[in-house]
Amino acid sequence: MGTPPQCIQEPTMEFGCSDLNLWQEALSAYPSRIQSLNKPHLVSLDDYYRNELPPLLHQRKPNPYITTSELSKLMQWKLTRGKWRPRLLDFVSGLDDDLVKSASEKGFQSLPNVSKALSELTVLKGVGPATASAILAAYAPDVAPFMSDEAMEAALGNSKDYSAKQYLLFANKLQTKAKELSSGEESFTPSDVERALWSSVVAEKMLSSQSKSNESKTLRQKRKR
Repeated sequence: MGTPPQCIQEPTMEFGCSDLNLWQEALSAYPSRIQSLNKPHLVSLDDYYRNELPPLLHQRKPNPYITTSELSKLMQWKLTRGKWRPRLLDFVSGLDDDLVKSASEKGFQSLPNVSKALSELTVLKGVGPATASAILAAYAPDVAPFMSDEAMEAALGNSKDYSAKQYLLFANKLQTKAKELSSGEESFTPSDVERALWSSVVAEKMLSSQSKSNESKTLRQKRKR
């Protein structure tokens, strides 16, 4: 048996690909792809979101929560890695700290019931399913992946529906994929699946943009001859 056809096209990795090596490559390339976007503060924001925030949340036993300032920084990460929408940042930055703590506490306690956790968090102004998913992914990456456009497109073929219903479909697919990719010593979380998909899509966009740039350069040179 050869490589499954949906794995062959590099660097685009289809969601149906079952080649663990390709998934690992895409995941390990994630930090360099973050860097390659050359967006102000994205590298430090991503480091905060992936490495600093999760232990902070878990230290708050027995009832973990997120603060308004942490949520504001998480929103900066989300908007910098994706589409910049300053109004959302204004909304969450102005939220009452007690309200944020209470909603996030209830949200985290609801897990692994992702649907209930999502509804507890989306009571906050400016926090829709996608932002709520980022909060849950920071706390429980093994249960709730972040609802990024790139991973939504890869997993569901649609990145425009930001409803709770769509997120539950998305989370379920990524949970299943993570189980499929976790074998023996290797452990993939739904959040790993999301990052690998995002990394793969970003690589494809970069190659496509490079290719277009080279084509236009060649055309300009031909015209000069």
